[in-house]
Amino acid sequence: MKLLSKFFEDAGRHFEKGARFELLYPLYEAFDSFLFGSNQTTRSAPHVRDSIDLKRIMTTVIIALIPCVLMAMWNTGYQANSAIEAMGLSGPNGWRGTIMSVIGCNPHNLISNFFHGALYFLPIYIVTVLVGSVWEGVFNLIRGHEFSEAFLVTSLLFALILPPTIPLWQVAVGISFGVIFAKEVFGGVGRNFMNPALAARAFIFFAYPAQMTGAGIWTGVDGVTAATALGEFAAAVPGETMNGVSITWFQSFIGTVPGSMGETSTLACLFGAFILIITGIASWRIMVSMLLGGLICASFFWIQGSAVNPMYAIPPHWHLVLGGFAFGLVFMATDPVSAAHTPTGQWFYGLLIGALAILIRVANPAYPEGVMLAILLGNVFAPLFDYFVIQANIKRRRLRHG
Repeated sequence: MKLLSKFFEDAGRHFEKGARFELLYPLYEAFDSFLFGSNQTTRSAPHVRDSIDLKRIMTTVIIALIPCVLMAMWNTGYQANSAIEAMGLSGPNGWRGTIMSVIGCNPHNLISNFFHGALYFLPIYIVTVLVGSVWEGVFNLIRGHEFSEAFLVTSLLFALILPPTIPLWQVAVGISFGVIFAKEVFGGVGRNFMNPALAARAFIFFAYPAQMTGAGIWTGVDGVTAATALGEFAAAVPGETMNGVSITWFQSFIGTVPGSMGETSTLACLFGAFILIITGIASWRIMVSMLLGGLICASFFWIQGSAVNPMYAIPPHWHLVLGGFAFGLVFMATDPVSAAHTPTGQWFYGLLIGALAILIRVANPAYPEGVMLAILLGNVFAPLFDYFVIQANIKRRRLRHG
């Protein structure tokens, strides 16, 4: 490692300003910081002495996402293997069938489920990383910016909120849109006003709805339809909502249900929330306020009831384990760039997202998953919340010292 470090130090002078490879400095810096970290230290005031930096923040978020990644691969394989067993098939079609013929498609086998799910998740993630990195590299080379570890988080989040059957070319188109139009056009890392991963998913959802909606996209077996829990609730007969759902609350909590690969398990999200809160990476105020906003809005609809809309009858505690509510609460709404920054603003920001998510989910059963749009709308309002909070503080101080 010392020899490698010395090699990079010696090579670094060729990439400094005025040197032969000055334009390629972002590429050199990306490899150097990824392998060794920064060797820059502060020597005079005013600076904050802290061990935390962007690299450590992004690494912590990736660690917090590991339970969701593992669950995404296992559950994707479990859903596919269960469908194959129910249909009496030997395996899936195509290249995945060739690979799984060696391992076997057994829904009761941990390795079989995990490996089968990885055959869906990894191609999506690899395409996301490759295409997104190319776009980031292009913009960094043009602007002379350093590469950031932030995209490693964005790419992982984007892969986790997609269905397993999405065409890979749409993955490439989606992440291209997210990186270019939700991030780079505003200046790059730290300047985006909305979450790039969510913006990318929203673009795919509205541009290619056939691959992002319906009951046939959640299981990687041709001809198999499996509605999500939200889909079952939306299709239930009014007045008999709870009787028309085959999925239990505990199944939704654990995550053994159809859905976007990384969003199904509330339990996995809780592990991530614990890591992000104890490390101080994510705001607990946003998490708590979004939870409260969702519960208050869900309770209102549940108490009011409806003779025509079955979604009104969903108990408040059910909403917490349905769709992407838990995943959005822990990993998306708490994005430190696009979320509100003032403590008071974070309370209003989280309350707005929680209430909007349930409002869209219940009031519009044709579009039962409202978390994505709610967070994007929350991103738009976040600067406004911070502005009013700051102005209120300035006004109080003027009155106090006037």
